[in-house]
Amino acid sequence: MIRHPDIRFAATIAARSARVAGVLLVTAAMVTASSFAQNVPVPKPAPKGRDGGASPGGPAVTGATQTPPNPVIPDPRRNVPSSIFQTFDANQKAQAAKVSAYLSSLSTLVGNFVQVGPDGSKTQGDFYIQKPGKVRFEYDAPSPIDIVADGSSLVVRDRKLATQDVYPLSQTPLRFLLSDRIDLMKDTNVVGVSADDVFVSVTIEEKQALVGTSRLLLMFGAKDGQLKQWTVTDPQGYDTTIAVYNLDSSKKLDPGMFKIDFTNYGPAPG
Repeated sequence: MIRHPDIRFAATIAARSARVAGVLLVTAAMVTASSFAQNVPVPKPAPKGRDGGASPGGPAVTGATQTPPNPVIPDPRRNVPSSIFQTFDANQKAQAAKVSAYLSSLSTLVGNFVQVGPDGSKTQGDFYIQKPGKVRFEYDAPSPIDIVADGSSLVVRDRKLATQDVYPLSQTPLRFLLSDRIDLMKDTNVVGVSADDVFVSVTIEEKQALVGTSRLLLMFGAKDGQLKQWTVTDPQGYDTTIAVYNLDSSKKLDPGMFKIDFTNYGPAPG
């Protein structure tokens, strides 16, 4: 069967957009099943800045070196359609304001992460954030995947194949975490705010014409207010959860960490 070029092009764009949504998942949709099939390694200390330095002042590490957490997997039945007349009470608005203030206060953040993919398998690695717009995720071996954003573009790199997919950062959900300043209630489509003794949770919904609806669930510690994990639900309903730990917001990072290499890594085939 011959497909019309416009239909084929739209399908290609839709497929790539779905993969972009997976980037915040931190690449569940883009990492192959074989890269997920690995055991969580022995815990290690929080990563250090490449120059070994630390910025003066600022908050220190959030605690002693921690073992990898067990990510809290949200109930998959939670993703019911949101009401166009969604309203929030004063307490919910206050919780969202605290989260916004916390995210806006960060300039750098480094730590470790554990990722649980849609199939339940785990992988682990290190991440480095320098706001605005810069991030690096390094997956532990045997996964060959790195993710790098330089402030305008984001690449998902396969070191083994020496290829990378390039996306505008503005089209990925990562922009919510990498914004210099953010007011969740004004700058995003918040569809849920909840709090208990353990977590404060904020759910953001995005609708894209060619792809569908995806959701981002951010979870913060109810006591310390720190980022604990996030879950992205892609338009097909698959969840990927990232739990972060050994967080340090005092590191001074080498800007070269966020440079995108367009010389040694070519575009991904197809």
